[in-house]
Amino acid sequence: MKEILQITSEDNTLVVKIEKGELISLVKNNLEYIHQKGAPGWRNSDTEMFPIIGPTASNNFVVETPKGNCIQDQHGLLRELNYTVVNQTTATVSYKKEYITNTKIKNSKYPNKSPEPYVFWPYDFSFIKKYEIKNDTLVISFSIESEINMPFMLGYHPAFLLSGNKKETIVSKNESISIDTILKQGSIAYPVKNSDTICLEKEDGNIVKIKTTGFDNFMLWTEVNNMICIEPITKYPYNNNKKLLPEMFTTSKGKAYFEVVINTK
Repeated sequence: MKEILQITSEDNTLVVKIEKGELISLVKNNLEYIHQKGAPGWRNSDTEMFPIIGPTASNNFVVETPKGNCIQDQHGLLRELNYTVVNQTTATVSYKKEYITNTKIKNSKYPNKSPEPYVFWPYDFSFIKKYEIKNDTLVISFSIESEINMPFMLGYHPAFLLSGNKKETIVSKNESISIDTILKQGSIAYPVKNSDTICLEKEDGNIVKIKTTGFDNFMLWTEVNNMICIEPITKYPYNNNKKLLPEMFTTSKGKAYFEVVINTK
């Protein structure tokens, strides 16, 4: 697979670059909006959290499902799988990951950050991530096929550039959140519940608006001044360091579709 693919708008004002399925650049009118890999804060620029969101160490990395217990590390095993390209045009590119029930996958966190060398999940699934430029916006969609009644959580985890002076504000329908407020949360992400739209407002007037379908919540995370992760999620996972609860999971109907629209202006 070619490592870096590029899609563009018809007028070339929006240019998006993807590396092995990971969004590494979104440039609108010559202005970069995505946190750059290698910069302080986080080693990635985007990823997905599936089939679980959140930490599992407090429950000895065990996640309970109707088909038995399994081992999952933080944010799930999807990120341990490799994407393959399934389709590409000038303005779209689609990637796919597939998993077979109970296949043991090497845990990249082992041994430095986890005692578990392998993770596994007791259900089959296929996961398609599609990037598409529509009307000068970037649409990122997730199509999941799985066994009916499979429990799952889904989160999208993109990181956006900040100025470094902490003057930006995150605005939802219910609140306005400062970068300082998010920093004070530390490693536990700040929750924004019952919202499908959120905005990153910058001091220079630029705005990143994120509108979602299928996700009903966000969480916000950063531990540095130069980036912010604005993460659409199905459920907020942090529960006083307890195990993931059944009500945090969505029950699969066989197929599920989620969408994130990123509009910069």
